[in-house]
Amino acid sequence: MKKMPPEYYALLEELQAIDFVLLELTLYLDTHPQDYQSIQQFNQYSELRKKVAAQFESQFGPLLQYGHSYSNYPWDWDDSPWPWQV
Repeated sequence: MKKMPPEYYALLEELQAIDFVLLELTLYLDTHPQDYQSIQQFNQYSELRKKVAAQFESQFGPLLQYGHSYSNYPWDWDDSPWPWQV
């Protein structure tokens, strides 16, 4: 597996932290659907995730398959490591 620069791991770790917050907020909101402040926080983290994911993908390639992420030219899905491999 090829060695990736430190920025790769930093952005991937940031995405994982954001995903954790979004998961926890989702679970909380499932039982507290009227908590306006938590809904606002969820939406803020959703926007942040889009920005960080776009930054990651622009530097290192796609994160998700099935049309959720664009591919560079040439097709770069065969470039490793994939995010779930690190």
